Amino acid sequence: MRDWVRKGWAGVAALALGVALAGCGASSSAPSGASSTGGGTNSNSQVYVVGTDAAYAPFESVNPQTNQIEGFDIDLLNAVAKAAGFQVKFENTPWKGIFQALSIGQRDILISAITITDERKQSMDFSNPYFQAQQMIVVPPGSPIRTLQDLKGKKVGVQIGTTGDEIVTDFLGKTDQNIKRYDTTPLALEDLRNKAVDAVVADNGVVLDYIRQNSSKGFEHYTDPKFPKEYYGIAVKKGNTALLEKINEGLAKVKSDGTYDTIYKKYFGSAPPAE
Repeated sequence: MRDWVRKGWAGVAALALGVALAGCGASSSAPSGASSTGGGTNSNSQVYVVGTDAAYAPFESVNPQTNQIEGFDIDLLNAVAKAAGFQVKFENTPWKGIFQALSIGQRDILISAITITDERKQSMDFSNPYFQAQQMIVVPPGSPIRTLQDLKGKKVGVQIGTTGDEIVTDFLGKTDQNIKRYDTTPLALEDLRNKAVDAVVADNGVVLDYIRQNSSKGFEHYTDPKFPKEYYGIAVKKGNTALLEKINEGLAKVKSDGTYDTIYKKYFGSAPPAE
């Protein structure tokens, strides 16, 4: 099975990284500003700076009223930190620079719906999986499109650099002019509503959240057996075993005491799938 990636292109980050991340190095001071903070069990416990690309609802996004970063990933890591006795400070970090920020120490932790892949394991370490994802094909009401095969000859919207982009490009070919790429999945779905594309391929979590909040549009969604299952993980710098152990400890606690299920239901409206 090929290792699909939620968002690629991290390698182009270096040129813009200095501007995007200047002055945002790892910190042991108390969180401030718009960042969300884990409760912690000790006011003197270490604060870890967390990178997240807050443009991927319902996993992470910026609330326009409060300017706070919120979402499934944010609630989960706050709960994990509290359970394991450390604190976190979230920093909105553009995807194109997020992995570089971790590697040079400007972020201690990454949580941003990051798919665990063998390639990424070579440059960073991942927690145990915390979310099972799969691609979905989204179409307007009455569309005959159901499978990947049905996308041939159709205009297909994808978020640039995502798993959906990778899968559609691999299937239709790198030179296929019918692939239309967007900065975000909601933008692709808006163009689907406007009939600028015939279908959109994207992660199930993002798709289901959008459809739930825009039920009047009548979008339909389908999966294809050819779509591989993906697993999201929390990333730390390669070799940071101590921090990784803390994260896995907290993750195990919130899964065993029901906190994980509560957070999952809050954002997705149902219990998580059986592991």
